[in-house]
Amino acid sequence: MYVELIHVTKRFQKVTAVDDLSVGFEDGKLTALLGPSGCGKTTVLNALAGILPVTGGRILFDGEDVTRLPPERRGIGLVFQNYALYPHMSVYDNIAFPLRSRLHRKTEAEIKDAVEKVVKMLHIDGLNDRKPSQLSNGQRQRVAIGRALVRDPAVFLMDEPLAHLDAKLRHFMRGELKEMQNAFNTTTIYVTHDFMEAMSLADRIAVLNKGKIEQLGTSLQMYYTPNNEFVARLFGEPEINILPTELTSEGGNVFLRGIGQIVTLVPQADAAETLKNRESGKIDVGIRGIDISFSFAQEDAGWIQGTVYAFEPIGNKVIMTIDVNGARIRIATANNITADLDQHICIKLNMKNALYFDSETGAFITRSDIQRYM
Repeated sequence: MYVELIHVTKRFQKVTAVDDLSVGFEDGKLTALLGPSGCGKTTVLNALAGILPVTGGRILFDGEDVTRLPPERRGIGLVFQNYALYPHMSVYDNIAFPLRSRLHRKTEAEIKDAVEKVVKMLHIDGLNDRKPSQLSNGQRQRVAIGRALVRDPAVFLMDEPLAHLDAKLRHFMRGELKEMQNAFNTTTIYVTHDFMEAMSLADRIAVLNKGKIEQLGTSLQMYYTPNNEFVARLFGEPEINILPTELTSEGGNVFLRGIGQIVTLVPQADAAETLKNRESGKIDVGIRGIDISFSFAQEDAGWIQGTVYAFEPIGNKVIMTIDVNGARIRIATANNITADLDQHICIKLNMKNALYFDSETGAFITRSDIQRYM
């Protein structure tokens, strides 16, 4: 089912949670709504579900206007962040509950077949007689998904369903959800604040900020050609480094001088060609931590001198923060590296993978080999 929001607005008194939002969700695909807390993700989901009436605009399911329809008549399956299971019911009865409602009532034989199909797919078929209090968080989450799936909904809405799981179980459940999405081929809208979750699960990602869409596209587009600095900062660990620089041209060549006006950065030829035509000389350079080399030895003039400001081992890698004349630059490296605070260090930026943004608006300008990522 193709789901579309047309100029949808939702206000809570003087607060505008969703601001004139127009976006389409492709049939049979999983779209992630990604953004920081308070950006409007859950409000959009609740408006799609019919839980919240919209202030303005229309919501269409396959061209049918469902803006004023109640939730039970929209053909949706909804999974909440807190699971919302009935504590006095067994797993079987929790999952079967939607099929016993007056609107969607089935025979007990039909209910049994539907529940058995769902619990086998979710690998909880041995838990039918247990109550929610006897389940782990991961099992409760599967029961909540099963209750939404049992009616075979046309649209599947998920509000951060993995938020309460530990890191290992979240990683496992991402794979399970991806398999489930492929098996059911249902239009799914998935709310998350975790960029890794969005990138691993979603066919497309919609980045929200203050109730508006900043960018809609694939995970690769978000990472390699973000629309602006806001989107660029959401993707990657550590967060992308944004360095204010001044654009200058000498002898037909383009240079960027920044980080306290002590460093000269030379863009790749194709990016330089785009940059040299700009009226403003102020450019923000985005460089990710994995694109920065480092050395504890004294290197030549092509290297930037700094000191170790912070050192964070996080298992499979180390994140170091380098102080360069007051600028904080984060780099990612192998987990066998050790360093002392305030230790001298030299770094070198891989300008081949640099992103360029307008300093005033934060809008994306270009990157090297841009056609490869479009």
